[in-house]
Amino acid sequence: MGYFLAAVLVATATFPLRTARWRYLLRLEGQSLRFLPLWHATAIGFMANNLLPARAGEFARAYTAGRLTGVQFSAALASLAVERIMDGIAMVALMTLAIVTGGFAGGVKVGGISLVGITGTAAILFALALATAVAVVHQPAMALGLARRVFARILPARFADRAIGFVEGLLAGLDALRSAPRFVAVIAWSLAVWCTYAASFWLCFRAFNIAVPWSAPLLLQGLIGFGVAVPSSPGFFGPFEAVTRATLALYGVDAGRAVSYAVAYHLGTFVPISLLGLWSLSRSHLHLADFKRGSPLPAPTAREAG
Repeated sequence: MGYFLAAVLVATATFPLRTARWRYLLRLEGQSLRFLPLWHATAIGFMANNLLPARAGEFARAYTAGRLTGVQFSAALASLAVERIMDGIAMVALMTLAIVTGGFAGGVKVGGISLVGITGTAAILFALALATAVAVVHQPAMALGLARRVFARILPARFADRAIGFVEGLLAGLDALRSAPRFVAVIAWSLAVWCTYAASFWLCFRAFNIAVPWSAPLLLQGLIGFGVAVPSSPGFFGPFEAVTRATLALYGVDAGRAVSYAVAYHLGTFVPISLLGLWSLSRSHLHLADFKRGSPLPAPTAREAG
């Protein structure tokens, strides 16, 4: 039980780490944002991912950040897109380490798909996404000019102006890619997030007396990350367990034990962030139903946000 509780605690610790990383990605007029409002937004976002379908938590997180800090919604959303790219790159790097040290042959498959193929394809996609974001943020005039021409053709003038404002916010949310020190810090925090997450998987392996190499959590978390990337059921129940079962089969873990491990870990880590998110929702005077219907929310006061 001690190892399991430690696994839950360590997994929950990844969310404050994400918040710390977010402070490097998202700024208001060049200034760092306070930790607490971003923590509320992070907790609410991941709680909403657990309780609402179609990864609604990403939009809930960006919207909450806007309400609590004053940043533009599109800027917050763009910063989360960069975060997801960095998550993907970190996962690919750690998965590659697991594949190399695990001695997997090129033809090894998980769920009928080549393990090396999954990793290679993901590496290419995230590298292209990062390269595109870097190119756009270093050529903002070109990006805005193209957006203006497109919107002028397809939208009425008043809607085109609003769309341009949204694009300007997106460019602001990519601003961390301009600064080498901030970019390096984001990379470091990303590795910290995913190494901590891997540690929680390892602790849960100990709780279930599952003997696997130290690199197994690196592979498992990456495959789970990609496996639940496509919007599915709230909380990703089903895909999470299926990916865990298929991955642990590579290490000779029987299906029953793998599913028991997956269900216990999933539920154990599902509850704390969901409760923390509901508490943050209450503290911020927001409501879960508002994210479902997308209705406008009253702006919380500074006191409510803290």
